[in-house]
Amino acid sequence: MSRISDTRLRTRQAATKLVADGRRPHDLTVDLIYAEIRQGSRTTINDELKLWKDEQARVDALNAALPPAVANAMISAWAVAVEHGERVFAQRNEEMESELAAAGARGDAFAIANEGLQGEVRALRAQLEERQAAGDRVLSELAGERAAKEVAMRQAQDAEAQLATLRDEAAQALVVAKREGARELDALRAALAEREAAARSEIDKATERLEGVQKHVMLQANEARESQRRTEIALTKVQQRNEQLVIQVQRLSAEAVSQQSLAERMQRQVTSAMDEARNLRNERDTLAQQVALLQGRMEAQAQPVAPRASKRARG
Repeated sequence: MSRISDTRLRTRQAATKLVADGRRPHDLTVDLIYAEIRQGSRTTINDELKLWKDEQARVDALNAALPPAVANAMISAWAVAVEHGERVFAQRNEEMESELAAAGARGDAFAIANEGLQGEVRALRAQLEERQAAGDRVLSELAGERAAKEVAMRQAQDAEAQLATLRDEAAQALVVAKREGARELDALRAALAEREAAARSEIDKATERLEGVQKHVMLQANEARESQRRTEIALTKVQQRNEQLVIQVQRLSAEAVSQQSLAERMQRQVTSAMDEARNLRNERDTLAQQVALLQGRMEAQAQPVAPRASKRARG
């Protein structure tokens, strides 16, 4: 996926600076650029440096083949084409931000649902702790008949079935939340890739139109010489616009990084919810075992017998 990243922008800035300091464009290397910007992968730097060198070669060839006024006019046309491509990229980037915001809202809804599930687990845990305390109070009087034990076991089985139902519901809810979150993230990544590819396509089309303009301008070179004064004034305006475009590109790059960070935070939230659900399932399994022991001790109160020594059930 190609995009105008901070590393690519800084690669171009560093190359321009080195040329301004006296380096020749074809002498620039990946190591020289990396020494200037200190970030990004060398593959990204190498790709963008090649593009920049190709553009410089075109500009140099154009300046050598045409009078200054004609070359300046062609540069002006190229700037207009780039400006159009940047506007298209900005518009589609705003659409992508809206979609990311909607995905963030859905992520918040998943978090609220998860908090409700945790509240139910805490309430169940409190009930089990109360039953355990009651069981501890009657441990000294533990004695049961077979009929009472059977009733207690049936109740324990019912409680275990309820716990299993809650555990299944929680697992299904987490699976659904994970599936929907992953689907949203995949859709956003695909949309981002499609929009960036479209933006690059627009720029490529603008470059092709520029080449057609070059042929037309060469046929009208005599007329361009006569309008040299007007072209110089227009070039000044284009240079000012180029400076504005650089500022806009920097802002768009920062926004793209922020959007990627948001998508990563959403992925971390989904992973955290999955981990917490696994912990809850383990706790519920332990509590179910405790219920089976405590129910027998609690039902023993129905027909008390002579006290006898007993061991405390450990949770």
